[in-house]
Amino acid sequence: MKISTQKHTNTTQSVRFKHVLPVLSALALVCPLLVFAQDLQPQAERTSYTNIHADYQTYDAMQARIKGLNDRGIRVDDYHLSKAQCWLDTSYHEYTRNDRGGYPQAALSEAATLIEALQKGEKPGWETPLVNGAERLRPDLWARYDALKTSNGFSCAAQATACAEVELVHAGNEIHDGGWRHAKPYIQIAEDLVSRAERQAQVCGPTPSPAPQVENFELSADALFDFDRGDLDGLLPAGRAELNNLAERLERSYAQIDDIRIVGHTDRLGSDMYNQRLSEQRASTIKGYLQSRGMSVPIHAQGVGERQPTGLTSVCIGERATLELKACLQPDRRVGVQITGTKRVTR
Repeated sequence: MKISTQKHTNTTQSVRFKHVLPVLSALALVCPLLVFAQDLQPQAERTSYTNIHADYQTYDAMQARIKGLNDRGIRVDDYHLSKAQCWLDTSYHEYTRNDRGGYPQAALSEAATLIEALQKGEKPGWETPLVNGAERLRPDLWARYDALKTSNGFSCAAQATACAEVELVHAGNEIHDGGWRHAKPYIQIAEDLVSRAERQAQVCGPTPSPAPQVENFELSADALFDFDRGDLDGLLPAGRAELNNLAERLERSYAQIDDIRIVGHTDRLGSDMYNQRLSEQRASTIKGYLQSRGMSVPIHAQGVGERQPTGLTSVCIGERATLELKACLQPDRRVGVQITGTKRVTR
């Protein structure tokens, strides 16, 4: 039973969050599995400043964990993160109204369960339990929530759906404490949220899959290999570092890589047959090196020898391999890398 129905604003709590959140959210990022308090003080002991202050710290810590998940890349409107936030909000709302019926702790525990699953990279599931013995009110609204979860536009309606479900459970608890009069405001919130969710889902529709993109890189063969070398032992330390950087860049930038094509090129010095073999060897070595880094996508390697000069070397005169001519022809000694795939969406 509530010993008071006086409503309090969240001003004090917001000020507290402002100062504490940066520290706590940093802890949540560095130590995502760090154990935070998630139990409120026993109901009978929520009378002293010390105990109430301890409960506020518990709410602060839980809010910081949600912020930490958002900082790690989980969107604010993600269904599970939104539901954790709404459980936390309704718990705090009832706590400030001196609810002694068990709902604040039950809702707080649901928030903690979702947060812990997200921190571990687990899937929390889609059920919304009727905590604290809540009555299952308005089956028609629950049916609308279920329909939203299978709609093409659910990604746009996830946040409103999650909070609508929590508010309906909240209303089911109010029936116990104050009857229909106390439950009605929260049912109205649940109705408004599901209507908003349905509008959002309707205008959102299915998210089109991004079209594959083609990206080209050009690597200097002189930076990768010793002169006239194309085997793995001829790969320079700087060349290994450049290929490592390329592999890491592709892993960061692409959600999916469909195809990699590697083309080796040489300058015109030497015979056609020698240059063809050298260009093929360099392309094949780079293919093998990327595969050794764990790249399991299809990689095609080929060499074209001296047949595709850059055009920058048309001014290079001579046939003897002098230092000056080698330096002039350097742009032709290269390896082209073409990536076809879908880049990650950054928000």
